[in-house]
Amino acid sequence: MPEPVFRQALPSDAERCYAIEIGAYEGDEAATLAKIRTRIEQYPQGFLVMELEEQLIGFINSGCAHEVVMSDEAVKELVGHDAAAPNVVIMSVVIDPLFQGRGYASVMMKTFVDQMRQAGKQTIHLMCKERHVALYARQGYGYVRPSPSGHGGMSWHEMLMVL
Repeated sequence: MPEPVFRQALPSDAERCYAIEIGAYEGDEAATLAKIRTRIEQYPQGFLVMELEEQLIGFINSGCAHEVVMSDEAVKELVGHDAAAPNVVIMSVVIDPLFQGRGYASVMMKTFVDQMRQAGKQTIHLMCKERHVALYARQGYGYVRPSPSGHGGMSWHEMLMVL
């Protein structure tokens, strides 16, 4: 397996990230191009991209909050985001469908967690579909509860990692 390279997202990455996002997520659950641009602009430290042989193949984006309410859709708009806050909220963990199933998401997540730990963050929160609960549990996340969020018309589960 070629060695992936990780870096912070740049504004010029927005369109590629959007293409990956809409290719990997169903229906209305994908972020818009405008949301991706906002996330890169407002919190590049929490927007990790993964490249393989100089091609962007995946990313994780996040924001930070003092109080986390995962079902609050405003979180995805970075409303209340404070880069200095101790709690990280992951909005997307996405691998280009052409590269899925090869372990890249796990490598990317480990790199992201290490970076957040080094940044002094205390917790990482995320929501996932039921089929991904076991994957995140293996990564060290604890199950919190079924989420009241109906984002994208889907059922979600809240997960938490204490750093």
